[in-house]
Amino acid sequence: MKRNVTIIIGAAVILLFLSVLVIFQVRQTEVAVVTRFGKPSRDITEPGRYWKWPWPIEKVEHFDHRIHNLEGKFEQVQTSDGYNLLIMVYAGWKISEPAVFFPRFGGSVASAEQSLGGLMRNAYSGVAGKHPLSHFISTSEKELKFVEIEQEILKRLQADSQASNYGLDVQFLGIKKLGLPESVTEKVFEQMRSERQLLETQIRNQAEQEASNIKSKADRESNDILVAAEAKAKGIISDGEREAAQYFEVFKQEPALASFLLKLSGLEAFLKEKTTLVLDLDSSPLELLKGAPEAKKSGDSKPATSGNH
Repeated sequence: MKRNVTIIIGAAVILLFLSVLVIFQVRQTEVAVVTRFGKPSRDITEPGRYWKWPWPIEKVEHFDHRIHNLEGKFEQVQTSDGYNLLIMVYAGWKISEPAVFFPRFGGSVASAEQSLGGLMRNAYSGVAGKHPLSHFISTSEKELKFVEIEQEILKRLQADSQASNYGLDVQFLGIKKLGLPESVTEKVFEQMRSERQLLETQIRNQAEQEASNIKSKADRESNDILVAAEAKAKGIISDGEREAAQYFEVFKQEPALASFLLKLSGLEAFLKEKTTLVLDLDSSPLELLKGAPEAKKSGDSKPATSGNH
């Protein structure tokens, strides 16, 4: 009985040992390459358990599949308009083809980043040389091309790394820092001041033009109103003169009646409200309140009677 138990335990140990030799696991954060006699035979890019021939026939190399961050140096480049510019670029990359990456760099991430850093330097230097300084630094938002420049550098770096057959994939890229050499700073500041002054002049000229347009419009409207009012006033005066001419023709026929009516109108104006007046009855039109004058003596000796009207 004891002998059977020993055999079973021994067999289990042998099976466990053999499984360790022929079975391997790839984690979620890993990729792997299986080499046969030192040469890559297949990629493993999905997590799980896999089998292989025992060593020394086949061997498994594991690599971190997470994104690696590569940061360049703060280096000087030249823009298309001849200015020197300091720039620092960062990129995120990961291993996409372990069977290509392993023989190319011997599985070394540091060696891969050294080669990728050279490609990245060539990429941002070449792209910066196609853009003027105002696309990097400017007082006008319309001139800045920051995002477009980052995309251009990324596309060039991706194309160069694929052409170089590095077995890796660049996921993203960005400009971390920009600077200007001391020799360029004063020139840039002077250019920015000139741009600001030009913008200020444009705004002032535009404001003056708008003010002039508003004043011209107001003057035209005021002139139109005055012309319309003057025309209306002339029409009223003309109507009044025509009516006055009609009354004047009537008054010419009866001048005594016209004078009497005018005096009555004046008296009505005086006595319109409750008023106490002390006036000379000889004043027009108050003479109407006096009695009629005594009739002049005629040929006979009888005096004329007098009375109030």
